[in-house]
Amino acid sequence: MILSDQKIREAIANRNIVIEPYIESCLGTNSYDVHLSKHLAIYVEKELDAKTHNKISHFEIPEEGFVLQPGVLYLGVTEEYTETHHAVPFLEGKSSIGRLGIDIHATAGKGDVGFCNSWTLEISCVQPVRVYAGMPIGQLIYFAVEGDISNYYNKKQNAKYTERTHLPVESMMWKNKF
Repeated sequence: MILSDQKIREAIANRNIVIEPYIESCLGTNSYDVHLSKHLAIYVEKELDAKTHNKISHFEIPEEGFVLQPGVLYLGVTEEYTETHHAVPFLEGKSSIGRLGIDIHATAGKGDVGFCNSWTLEISCVQPVRVYAGMPIGQLIYFAVEGDISNYYNKKQNAKYTERTHLPVESMMWKNKF
């Protein structure tokens, strides 16, 4: 079951969902719009290795915007910091973003109950497109959870994305044992 605007408001009121900054006009019928931060990053090396800590280079979107190029994976981040304690958050791109040929996540649209951070975006595009800091980039949709939770993301020992940051975060796949 997807939470309605009223249920999202209730969850915010009782701190089961935290959105900072929260702007009432960003709340839709059953989702909350999130915005692209000024912070982007790209991987330093062309060839990535899943067993290696692949370094990224951070930069900021200038006031006049930044042109994304096809064939490049950009890591972005939402302006919003979120916490979700009793629902499963899903991040989806806005349809207007998709119609510009922009994907905001390669595979990681689902968060976990207990995720507390800004959302790193895995941005790619099909043709050059100019983006701007502060533009609507996606929407959070919340699914109700049935049953008790014993393994919150922010309390798991092996959780890799728990350090609060306002910057995009590179892959931590290298921390897995395989």
